[in-house]
Amino acid sequence: MTAALHATTIATPRQVERLIQGVATSDGAGVKLTRVLTRDLQRRLDPFLMLDAFGSDSADDYIAGFPDHPHRGFETVTYMLEGRMRHRDSAGNEGLLGTGGVQWMTAGRGLVHSELPEQQEGRMEGFQLWLNLPGRDKMRDPWYRDIPSGEIPEVELPGARVRVIAGESHGVVGAMQREATQPLYLDVHLEPGTRFEQAIPAAHNAFLYVYRGGLRFDTGCLVPSGRMALLANTPGSDGVRFTAAEEGTQAILVAGRPLNEPIAQYGPFVMNTEGELLQAVRDFQAGKFA
Repeated sequence: MTAALHATTIATPRQVERLIQGVATSDGAGVKLTRVLTRDLQRRLDPFLMLDAFGSDSADDYIAGFPDHPHRGFETVTYMLEGRMRHRDSAGNEGLLGTGGVQWMTAGRGLVHSELPEQQEGRMEGFQLWLNLPGRDKMRDPWYRDIPSGEIPEVELPGARVRVIAGESHGVVGAMQREATQPLYLDVHLEPGTRFEQAIPAAHNAFLYVYRGGLRFDTGCLVPSGRMALLANTPGSDGVRFTAAEEGTQAILVAGRPLNEPIAQYGPFVMNTEGELLQAVRDFQAGKFA
């Protein structure tokens, strides 16, 4: 689904508060990845808890995948740029996440799932974003949706193509909406020298991550590939504006309304209090997850 529309005009754009270099790590059964949004940024980027970027042409870096593991209290959003991953969970859901597709999972009161590659060679690349749930929803029933690439709405502007995973861009409503956190999740592709503008409410926290090429802000700040730009919460701001560098750029732009609630995390459990975390561990050990 593609729409050709006119660009938004931003009067008071946000600028870059700071650039962040991700931390190389591994997770699951040894999958190599870069943790871009780390725990020390959770309060600053509320409601977002984590962002992992993964990408490799070597099967040894991803082939073991993520065997059975639990979650409670938040949502996982996996965006596959290239590759295939099979999802199975204890609620009986199963799906294949393919190139360009999104897997949106609400862990809610708890489930156990696995994410295992369905390829023995070739490139696997993408992102996993953790989105917090408000306290009132943390014990809701688990939920899951596979969104194939062809079901993600797109916007076409001069020199730009924007995939609208969540939220809204230039009048095009994305594949997912969430009332409490109002997430915006865009995959922005810009030709060299193209300027892009996106409306973002002033109260939302926002960041972007460049995964190809580079982009530049009006202040001259260059964001190269492999860097996160944490966007300043400028009073009265109405959005963001940036320009692709000479080689063009591909970047994800993410924003959301903060929950302003306490964050208590123990590994794959994210609740509001330490007591709720202890209960999550007890429930998991007792086999009470879906």
